[in-house]
Amino acid sequence: MEVLGRLLALLAVLLVGTALRTTGVLDAGRTAKLNALAYYVALPALIFVSTYDQAIAELLSPALIGGLLFVVFLTAGIAWLIHRNRSSSARSSVAIVQSYHSNLGYLGLPLVAATFDARVTAIASVVLGVVTLTQVPLTIIVLSTFNGTDVAIGDKLLGLAKNPVFVSLIAGLSVGTIGVSIPPAIGSGLNVVGSLALPLALLCVGAALQIEASTLDVGAVSSVVALKIACMPLLAWLVFSALEVGTATFTAAIVMLGTPTAVSTYVFAAELGGDRKFASLNVFVTTVASIGTLFVLITLVG
Repeated sequence: MEVLGRLLALLAVLLVGTALRTTGVLDAGRTAKLNALAYYVALPALIFVSTYDQAIAELLSPALIGGLLFVVFLTAGIAWLIHRNRSSSARSSVAIVQSYHSNLGYLGLPLVAATFDARVTAIASVVLGVVTLTQVPLTIIVLSTFNGTDVAIGDKLLGLAKNPVFVSLIAGLSVGTIGVSIPPAIGSGLNVVGSLALPLALLCVGAALQIEASTLDVGAVSSVVALKIACMPLLAWLVFSALEVGTATFTAAIVMLGTPTAVSTYVFAAELGGDRKFASLNVFVTTVASIGTLFVLITLVG
């Protein structure tokens, strides 16, 4: 019941964000500032405090990397088979990428940190890094190929390498591997800042969600939901069970890959010719539906 209560509280904060946008409290400017606070301050702090006392060899393993890549590409392949012939290339491309592109930073890692111990959270930070480095380039390639848009992939990848998520992950793993001691006061302060990542992120996600009846395609939306929050974690369960990884690795991988579609897919769709309204709808539906599926996953692995 504690897990269910926590997830319902997350849903409440998400809906508060939507309500604040609807009433004009969280306008575009305020939402951008809140998003910057979450992305450039709170989330990097959470990643650093999760990894600075862990050696990289204790967190990163061939089984973890191989399993994550296999699940991401297998889910993407299934999504391509199902969605490749939608009514338009703009809709097909969005349906494909939103079936595998997970909300690891704004929901996955903060949720793991609030629910599990430090070991699981540290591995979840590594999962965030590995999967993001995979799914972002894949999403850019899928959208640009389907929609015939020109994109400088090299510039996108360079920007990805410079983002605060990877900088804080590399910094934390480096400190942990070298064995540098972090003063308790600094560690405590970063913990407080990191604890703000989840509520701030949920408010931002809620403020970004929009629904228009004209975009409702029950078949396409249902397929995206089924692939993202049911098929993908199920594949992860089967793959990591076969790999016989440790309990902490198994837990982190399953919960992180069971998260809903990332809000960033809406941004990518807007930039690369995808169906933006359809993308927004899928983000909303997968996020709300994932409250139930994440409860089941956390209960099973908890």
